[in-house]
Amino acid sequence: MQSRAVELLVGFFVCLGIAAIFILTMRVSNLADTSDVNGGYTVIAAFDNIGGLKVGAPVNLAGVRVGRVADITLNQQTYRAEARLRIGEKYKLPKDSDASVLTSGLLGEQYVGIGPGGSLKNMQDGDEFIITQGAVVLENLIGQFMTSMGSDNSSGGGGGSSGNGGGQNALPAP
Repeated sequence: MQSRAVELLVGFFVCLGIAAIFILTMRVSNLADTSDVNGGYTVIAAFDNIGGLKVGAPVNLAGVRVGRVADITLNQQTYRAEARLRIGEKYKLPKDSDASVLTSGLLGEQYVGIGPGGSLKNMQDGDEFIITQGAVVLENLIGQFMTSMGSDNSSGGGGGSSGNGGGQNALPAP
């Protein structure tokens, strides 16, 4: 009888542990908090490159989460990625705000950062951002850096002088 009580107690604590791990996982992944997605309005941001932006990624304004990425599609006419951003109803974005795909940290998750504009009119459901900045792809930056370093090294590297005797003019004497 006593071993049965111990088994029930162990089973209870195992279930409690599994539930705690599930709750912590949901909180860390931000999947449980959909309060900013259920209400509010949807705005559209078209980007040349969204990098690793995913549906469900946060939308931040001044470091505060104001919404989530609700959907990502490819516009077949412009060949740009269109992200539908679900903004919480308590947040009003000026019509001339801009949207950028940013990365938290060097290799962290990507999110949409909103830069507030100065317009007195606010964005409405279905409005589109006029100014957007796509993701900065780390591989492209490294490639550009390597290319510029290669062209600097192959230009002769003479320290800026023309190599004709201490910087004197190279024009022939009259």
